[in-house]
Parts: sequence; structure tokens; C-alpha cells
Amino acid sequence: MERVMIFIDGSNLYNGLRALGIRGNLDFARFVERLCGSDRRLMRTYYYNCPLIRQIDAQSYREQQQFFAALQRIPYFEIRLGRLQRRGSTWVEKGVDVAIATDMLVLAFADAYDTAILVSGDADYARVVDELKRLGKHVEVVYVAASNAHELWTVADRRRELSQEFLAGCLLR
Repeated sequence: MERVMIFIDGSNLYNGLRALGIRGNLDFARFVERLCGSDRRLMRTYYYNCPLIRQIDAQSYREQQQFFAALQRIPYFEIRLGRLQRRGSTWVEKGVDVAIATDMLVLAFADAYDTAILVSGDADYARVVDELKRLGKHVEVVYVAASNAHELWTVADRRRELSQEFLAGCLLR
């Protein structure tokens, strides 16, 4: 049976959902099941994000911590955290893209999966996808049409656009 690992760029997914007009919470257990399908074996899901800064917005920080706690209850689901860093008047994610790329490659070298499903529309991952394919891995990219990542879509073995129809059974009420 084909072994699958899912790598979710949390901020990219969140912004994609907002672009689709989806304001409800995603049921990540159902979402992951839907991405993998019943004819393949899910080995593990990795979710990447950055913790908010408590001193800036205590309420949002608490809500995010509750969200992370809910994710940790999903079997075979791991959270990997980067950090937020001030750049001028804004905050930027640091360490997330490198963590995703590193995990995808390290786990490919360890032969821990046959197929990687990358949930992101970030074209920066195109090079990693090429390298994974060179190692004999299959790579599927799941993205929101609003993202501008043509380079990533074209190197993937399979592409799946997230739509409201696809997500309909994955939203919490």
C-alpha cells in the first residue's frame, strides 16, 4: 500500500481559506483523511506555523494555543513551529519554509514515505519538489487558486486545487 506523508504550510493554508471566503474552522482530521484517500496509508501529517506573541495579543495567542492543542489530539499529527520576527512595522515567519523542505527531504532519504502531499501555494518549494522526484518520490501539491505559484504547480506529479466543494465535508459547524 502506498505510504503518504502530508506537509501543511499552516499560514499559507489559512490565507488560502480566507481567499476562498471560508471563515469556519477546518476539521483537520477529516481534511487529512480526504487528502490521503482510503486506498493509501497515511504515515504522518506535519503542520507548520509560528506561535503568536502573547504580549502583543493575549486573546489571539490563547485561541491559537487551543487550536494547537486540538491538533495534537489527532493521531499521527505533529506540529512544527517556527518563530515570528519583527521586520519594520510587521512580523514575518522565520524557519517555516526551511523546516518543511528539510523534513520532506530527510524523511524521503529515510524512505519513510512514497508520496508527499504538500499543502501550500508557495513557489519557493518548487526546487524541493524537483529533488524529491529525483529521489523517486511522488509529490502532490494542494493549493488555493488565489495563490500565484505556477512554478510549483508545474513541477508537481499531481495538483489539487482546494475549492469550497472539496472542503465542504471538512468544516466544523
